[in-house]
Amino acid sequence: MYLFIKNINSGQAGLPMKEIIDIVTAYEKAVNEQKKTALATVVLVEGSAYRRAGARMLITEDGQLTGAISGGCLEGDALRKARMVILQQEPLLVTYDTMDDDDAKLGVGLGCNGIIHILIEPINDTQTNPITLLKATINSRSHSVFVTIFSLEDRKAPQPGSCLCLTDSQTLRNGLEILPYKSELLDDSKNALDNQSSTITAYHGYTAFVECIKPLISLIIAGAGNDAIPLTRIAAVLGWNTTLIDGRPNYATIERFPAVKKILITKPEGALDNLEINDWTAFVLMTHNYNYEIALLKELLPLHPPYIGILGPKKKLERMLDELEVNGNVITEKNQKAIHGPVGLDIGSETSEEIALSIIAEIKAVFSERNGRSLKYKTTVIHNN
Repeated sequence: MYLFIKNINSGQAGLPMKEIIDIVTAYEKAVNEQKKTALATVVLVEGSAYRRAGARMLITEDGQLTGAISGGCLEGDALRKARMVILQQEPLLVTYDTMDDDDAKLGVGLGCNGIIHILIEPINDTQTNPITLLKATINSRSHSVFVTIFSLEDRKAPQPGSCLCLTDSQTLRNGLEILPYKSELLDDSKNALDNQSSTITAYHGYTAFVECIKPLISLIIAGAGNDAIPLTRIAAVLGWNTTLIDGRPNYATIERFPAVKKILITKPEGALDNLEINDWTAFVLMTHNYNYEIALLKELLPLHPPYIGILGPKKKLERMLDELEVNGNVITEKNQKAIHGPVGLDIGSETSEEIALSIIAEIKAVFSERNGRSLKYKTTVIHNN
């Protein structure tokens, strides 16, 4: 027996939710078409690789791929192995060593300098399977923990695979009860959820990838003008939950904004009554209506959302804040940090599409706790693991 604990993503959660949503959607389609599937998960990376631990790909028996485990180099070989997994109905741990000449001969020229361990699991249509666990992470409105067990010591040993999903509201198990180290694993999973960090931990010859997964960003846009349309489209590409608020029913329509999840026709007072605001909620005010926006901002400030973007010049924002303070509203230091005006990163935007890109990039940077600076000036590794 050997024990080690390695924090692979210190202070941060794992990969974005969009890939998980796509995989679940593709699985449900495959079930309807009576196709067998397998799930490939990057469970451990030693050195550098194109994708981090937590990257996933769903593979159907007829070769359809959803998600990605590399930049395109591993997918072909993984497909062949996945078909074998589907046939044999047994999980398989596959290792690609990018420093090994034999892998290069196989056509796995990754352009990286590391070792990638990938677990491929057959997905059975049972009450609880890896996809069921992934669905729980999607439904969680906060961080969740997803646990995958594999054996590095003995690749011929049983590979338990996806066995646990832990959220604030529920614990889902998939074969966890038969594991002799389940109590230790549950404790470590709860710690990972509390610390919002992913770890690699070993128990009795088995290795656990304890992955903390971030919830979806909820984007709430006030304003149904033409310039809001590309903002909703880009947010949809990222899989964000988008809500549109406006007081004009002829502007805020599903025909104009097919990418949004919800449209609210409302005055600013009471507009937030039908919204759930949490630590993953971003607001963008772009109504081009000063009175509407200052009334909405008055409602927002006491709720302290982590991001409030306001379209328009800085003088407009200063006037709004001054007016609110004169009328007795308290602007806290936390409010000041959350408010971004003018909204967006400085990328030289001119058109509404370019402005939307800069806004989305700034929101992503804020929630990832990054500064939005060019990677060429980064002196450390891009990812922490």
